[in-house]
Amino acid sequence: MTQTSKVAFITGGNRGIGLETARALGRLGINVVIGARTAKAGEEAVAILRKEGFTADVVEYDATKPDTDQKVVSYFEKRFGKLDILVNNAGISRETLFGAKDTSTVSQTTLEETFETNFFAVVRLTQALLPLIKKSEAGRIVNLSSILGSLGLHSAKDSPIGPAKAFGYNASKTALNAFTVHLADELRDTKIKVNSAHPGWVKTELGGPSAPMEIVDSAKTSAFLATLPADGPSGAFFHEQSQLPW
Repeated sequence: MTQTSKVAFITGGNRGIGLETARALGRLGINVVIGARTAKAGEEAVAILRKEGFTADVVEYDATKPDTDQKVVSYFEKRFGKLDILVNNAGISRETLFGAKDTSTVSQTTLEETFETNFFAVVRLTQALLPLIKKSEAGRIVNLSSILGSLGLHSAKDSPIGPAKAFGYNASKTALNAFTVHLADELRDTKIKVNSAHPGWVKTELGGPSAPMEIVDSAKTSAFLATLPADGPSGAFFHEQSQLPW
């Protein structure tokens, strides 16, 4: 076991917002470990990060394979003996996010697959890693949500997100926000902070080419919440440094 400075684990960290989050935390001198579904994808991303001067490593993690949770736990137990930052970044959508109104037609399979990755896997992994996060001097848990999970905004008159009614995806992020609120409350007397992040509408595989935000700017919210000071918020929903309605 090697004692080091802060160490972060970023699920889905081999591309897109996850990779940019690894870069953002790496710039702060944090050891970044990315979770990737395949060794090849992870090693290619780590090679990029190391070439850019960051301390980086990879561990196999697939949200659809619960057995990889223990691989992650064992890795951090043996190598670091703790985990300072967990960024639950991995997520999927099986629907068209914009223009769809599919609540009455979305399939059970779509709902199950979406919730498995976006909600159940996050809860399962976080619970498994929590004993290691409790060993940190300042544990931080960041759940990558979406503004599309905001019931307050969806139900508002003339809502800015009104056209985006992909039920499965949106509901999975609403559930994830509920996990944030409940876990933050349970941990309120500890040094651990738990928050939800809306990274923005980003030009990723999920966000599409019409998104207004470039990938390079997509990690701002996660990095902000991952490095909150002791008097920072917990149990809140942010985009960059602005709080969003649940």
